[in-house]
Amino acid sequence: MSETPETKPAETKPAETKPAGSIPAQPPVVGAGTPPGLLDRTLDTLRAGWREIAASARGVVGAAPRANLPKEDAERLKEQIEACLEGRGGEVSARARAAQLGRTYLALDGQGRRNFLMMLARDFDVDRTAVDQAMATFQAAGDPVSRGHAERALRRALEPPRLRLLTQFNGLPEGVKFLVDLRAELMEMARGEPLLQALEDDLKSLLRNWFDVGFLEMRRITWDSPASLLEKLIKYEAVHEISGWRDLKDRLDSDRRCFAFFHPRMPNEPLIFVEVALVQGMSDNVQALLDPSAPVCDPKSADSAIFYSISNAQVGLAGISFGNFLIKRVVDGLTGEFPNIKCFATLSPIPGFRRWLDRELAERGDSLLSPPEAERLAEAMTSRPGAGESDLENDVDERPVLAGALALPDWHADEELQKSLRGPLMRLCAHYLTTARASDRRSERPGAAPARALDPVAHFHLSNGARMERLNWLGDRSPKGVRQSCGMMINYRYKLGEIDANHEAYRGEGRVNASSAIRSLGKGGA
Repeated sequence: MSETPETKPAETKPAETKPAGSIPAQPPVVGAGTPPGLLDRTLDTLRAGWREIAASARGVVGAAPRANLPKEDAERLKEQIEACLEGRGGEVSARARAAQLGRTYLALDGQGRRNFLMMLARDFDVDRTAVDQAMATFQAAGDPVSRGHAERALRRALEPPRLRLLTQFNGLPEGVKFLVDLRAELMEMARGEPLLQALEDDLKSLLRNWFDVGFLEMRRITWDSPASLLEKLIKYEAVHEISGWRDLKDRLDSDRRCFAFFHPRMPNEPLIFVEVALVQGMSDNVQALLDPSAPVCDPKSADSAIFYSISNAQVGLAGISFGNFLIKRVVDGLTGEFPNIKCFATLSPIPGFRRWLDRELAERGDSLLSPPEAERLAEAMTSRPGAGESDLENDVDERPVLAGALALPDWHADEELQKSLRGPLMRLCAHYLTTARASDRRSERPGAAPARALDPVAHFHLSNGARMERLNWLGDRSPKGVRQSCGMMINYRYKLGEIDANHEAYRGEGRVNASSAIRSLGKGGA
């Protein structure tokens, strides 16, 4: 899980090749063009790689369907899928047919892909008549041996044929990557469509088994890693955007570390990666941490490892968690490499705070503030340069004073105003982090797990056994940081001897482990 999951658009043109030991004059183009997924360069390579495999199936497949896959073309494709499932001609032929089906899907337009997936969901689901018969046989079985046979037959009947088809892609070059990106597309299409949602659930279950953490390899990424891999770091970074090659080189310097999980069937594609700064003391400001003009520290003198970015690289693996295992492996590795490091902590965003605060302001207005806080803030607002009659002529004075202050685009740059805001915003943010819960009906059922923390990053780190350590005022002054969390950031600390107990307390009882400093901040409530 990235700390703020989001998908960046793919490059519209290839980036310049990274010369060894140097920095290209221009960074790769990021942030324009078509979204990443089945149209990116990896799958362009996949098309070419499957061409030869699919060639042997062309005599069976016939003419390629039209891009929008009309009904008559879909019927022909359905016959091809049935042939694929029946295994006519043996394993090699089935593999060739799977490759040709994959190439066919990649050649379809958006409507054609939707038609393809609807056909797969509708016509290759579980045979319910066969399930009823298998259940009747199981219930009628009178001895353990018969029940065992009947149970296995029932299991087979409950497996939809489409799962067997999808499994055949596992043996193709880049076939697993194809399925991961297929699920990313399917997740978008499945909203409000039960048939596609069932297909997406099947694919998620398949991928969860294939991406068990025991199959994953952790690798360190350095400036000497292949340029194609470094490009992907720039593309997939979801927390603090990498502005180009020089920025990336700084993040891979001697006092920095980057680690990623890889799957053996996707050896050149990071699944999730974490960026770490080796520093003295617990960092409280991300701009200072990423300052390109800051001197490089001797990593052997560092006493703290700061995890400042954790990014999921594959949208199609959403809901399949392995970020907690990555953090634990990185901690183990750094402990062995740098015995002086005693503090393992994050410098994390608080992506849900401003949304929560806006809802509270809409409902409760300035009752969120104590009378002295409201008085100080109103005084700071009226004493601003340029404030006066022009404000009174507008509707600014009709809004709660806190909402009016936060509506000013440069409030965080006004020394007096941000001083007046610091106390109430820090208090409200601590209250949000420690008490706000996500609404989940499942948590209301008897014996169900407690409701999770509302903030997604808080939930991620609390689930992993971290403690809320310190709230940092204006720790991220970027537009994104101000927009999401009023510029605040938080350190989650991983104490090796407490991780398991913290994890159990949160997952089992819903208890948030927070330092006395954060507890004190939040005592005033909201």
